[in-house]
Amino acid sequence: MSVRIIQGSTPEMRRQNQSSVVEFILLGFSNFPELQEHIFGVFLVIYLVTLMGNALIIAAILLDQTLHFPMYLFLQNLSVVEVSFSAAIMPEMLVVLTTERTTISFVGCFAQTYFIILLGGTECFLLGAMAYDRFAAICHPLAYPMMMSKSVFVKLVMFSWVSGIIVATVTTTWVFSFPFCGPNEINHISCETPAVLELVCADTFLFEIYAFTGTILIVLVPFLLILLSYLRILFAILKMPSTTGRQKAFSTCASHVTSVTLFYGTASMTYLQPKSSYSPATKKLISLTYTLLTPLLNPLIYSLRNDEMKRALVKLWRKKVTFWIV
Repeated sequence: MSVRIIQGSTPEMRRQNQSSVVEFILLGFSNFPELQEHIFGVFLVIYLVTLMGNALIIAAILLDQTLHFPMYLFLQNLSVVEVSFSAAIMPEMLVVLTTERTTISFVGCFAQTYFIILLGGTECFLLGAMAYDRFAAICHPLAYPMMMSKSVFVKLVMFSWVSGIIVATVTTTWVFSFPFCGPNEINHISCETPAVLELVCADTFLFEIYAFTGTILIVLVPFLLILLSYLRILFAILKMPSTTGRQKAFSTCASHVTSVTLFYGTASMTYLQPKSSYSPATKKLISLTYTLLTPLLNPLIYSLRNDEMKRALVKLWRKKVTFWIV
């Protein structure tokens, strides 16, 4: 280990030990060595499917001019977030599953924490913006061009990304400014803030207040706004004269609410309690929900059930086949 605790050390010696932390050890699922090989295979398949599914969405929307309006451009941004989120966590996680003790440098852990927060925060705001877009389109169809103009769309996307960057910069810098006295073993699958915070040997009371307040603003407030938007949407759907239209709209709303609940619910369970009473195994399972399942289900929930997206994907496939034939 890179940290040694010396009995009877002076405050000056302890400060030197704190500054000697140059790496952390990610334990992952090392408590279940007999399952790691199987878990590795499952996670590798999920990672590859996630990358392929979201990459297809990004490419289809980019190449199909008929999809260049807010609903699908929001979806494209969401897919970029999902691909990046998976790339920030999964490669390191797969490495962890191949060994019993995997080290990650101090800088590497800092970078992973930064991108987890950046992309997670951006996704929260993007999901809120997407709910507003659907609310405007279904509840105020005549005013939709004004409510979701190009400038409004750009502002919402920019706000989502910039907010994620600001929150990630403040949070990550604060967390890694704390002293780490040892041990340096992170009993988690990645360098998430709550897991790293458990290794801090200083008073984190102010940070926990900040983290709790930030979670309320970034996670719960957008989540409540999304629920209110969907309630308004449901009332508008109930007034639709067509039974087929109502069924289709209900199906779409149910899928969106399921995805939102999955992401927001598990994220709030983790970040509302930076030093929660959950067992390490429970924390890992909760984390897997929004690091694995949400990016994996994104193409299915938001795209593959949409007829226009299906047509765009078929068109993209035909172009690819034609390219290879030629």
